[in-house]
Amino acid sequence: MASSPIPAPSPQAGDGVPQPAGSGRAHHSPSRLVWLPWLGKRLLSGLATILVISAVVYLGTLALPSDPARVILGPEATDAAVALLREQLGLNRPIPVQYFDWLGHVLRGDFGKSLDSGVPAMEIVSDRLGNSFALMFLVLALNTPATFLLGVFMAVRRDSRLDRTLMALLIGVKAFPPFAIAVALIIVFSTSVLPIVPAVSLLDPALSALAQPQYLVLPVATLLLIVMPFLTRLIRAGMIEALDAEYIAAARLRGVPERRIVWRHAVPNALAPVIQGIAMTVRMLLGGALIVEVVYSYPGIGSALNSAIENRDIPVLQTITLLMAVSVVVINLLADFATVLLTPRLRTTAKPQLSSGAKARLRLKAGGV
Repeated sequence: MASSPIPAPSPQAGDGVPQPAGSGRAHHSPSRLVWLPWLGKRLLSGLATILVISAVVYLGTLALPSDPARVILGPEATDAAVALLREQLGLNRPIPVQYFDWLGHVLRGDFGKSLDSGVPAMEIVSDRLGNSFALMFLVLALNTPATFLLGVFMAVRRDSRLDRTLMALLIGVKAFPPFAIAVALIIVFSTSVLPIVPAVSLLDPALSALAQPQYLVLPVATLLLIVMPFLTRLIRAGMIEALDAEYIAAARLRGVPERRIVWRHAVPNALAPVIQGIAMTVRMLLGGALIVEVVYSYPGIGSALNSAIENRDIPVLQTITLLMAVSVVVINLLADFATVLLTPRLRTTAKPQLSSGAKARLRLKAGGV
């Protein structure tokens, strides 16, 4: 399910800068869509992954210590009534039969009804999706440009006192668990210290989440502190690697202005790892939002999942878990596709591939250079 990070693009021509070996027009094939078979294989691989995930989700929810029939009828129901309802719900059938029946309904958009309220599970989830999307959209809109500029700034001034100070701060923030960050922000900004924003996100359901910014401040700030260290260090490491390249040294010898070297040649070569880093950031947001929404009582997917677990509401639990897993697969596919489009060497080959250690190197880059 994890994406396959892809090497950075070759530097742009111009300014008399020598290009890395293997770059240039000789690489360009007459056909610009030679990578389409690779894309088809990646899509099939993604579909297979989703199918496996659906089986894991279904079997995992069956393993929970709860009986849907008992949940529906309540603890006072007789064993005979529970057995009858299990028969009506088809829970006595073999597990493979139950799974394929459930999968058929899911493919038709029917995720079942909530055991707690009787409302269709997808209706409950869709009511919360907008709030979670608003939260993650704000975080990405603020985090991406901020971390990009900060990462470039730190790379240009690497090993300086300011760079070391910022790196220490990023590592320190990363060391704190998400719930601890959330609680600390509540103590500072919602109690007697600086009571300027509400501690609980009591959104008005009649209004959009974006129309109630006072309830978004703390959740957004918490998620920013969760994801900023990773992407900042990744961009810093990618920029340092680009600035240490031989063609950058040649450009400096030719007197090319440093600003032009950074933004014209180094930054484009750091874009491909950044795309994969943003995909990882989105996956981190999906996990972090579950905790943040529960801490702040934010009415999103995370709080809905928490309620489903507490109430043993299996249809809602299956719906949320499956949608989150599918979202991760789709994000990985989009990130790989965008990386291929941004990488000339990969865009003009029929089999865009990585060496076996590329993924590990991408993760290690975030640890600093």
